[in-house]
Amino acid sequence: MNELSEGQKAPQFTANDQNGKSVSLSNFAGKSIILYFYPKDDTPGCTAEACSFRDNYESLIAEGFEVLGVSTDDEKSHLKFIGKYNLPFSLIADTEKKIVEAYGVWVEKNMYGKKYMGVSRKTFIIDKNGMILKIIDKVDTKNSSAQVLEFLK
Repeated sequence: MNELSEGQKAPQFTANDQNGKSVSLSNFAGKSIILYFYPKDDTPGCTAEACSFRDNYESLIAEGFEVLGVSTDDEKSHLKFIGKYNLPFSLIADTEKKIVEAYGVWVEKNMYGKKYMGVSRKTFIIDKNGMILKIIDKVDTKNSSAQVLEFLK
């Protein structure tokens, strides 16, 4: 696992979205992207984060950004999550964990003394040339989109 840093080229990826459609980072050439990684569909923190991006989606689009969420959940789980919370953006199903590994967010976690591997919550702001402008390590789930908009000011 390599640690990415601001100013680096964002790793390319191709995976399916909630509809089984193949999505690549290169599909967004010329557009800026908010690529956010989250642990699991329909859990309290992940729902708060997704709804924050949903609630400020128009502001983010107005700033010239596309929003993409990534977790290791499958397409069916993503489709259900999107439907339940009316999310206006795509969720990428990284079931093979290639994207989470490329972005350095597949990490060892510790809950109640039990160690396990999982997705670390992190947001990458990628410019239209595919360069990482900002990495938000300490994501405030309820205000995740506000953190992005604050950076853009």
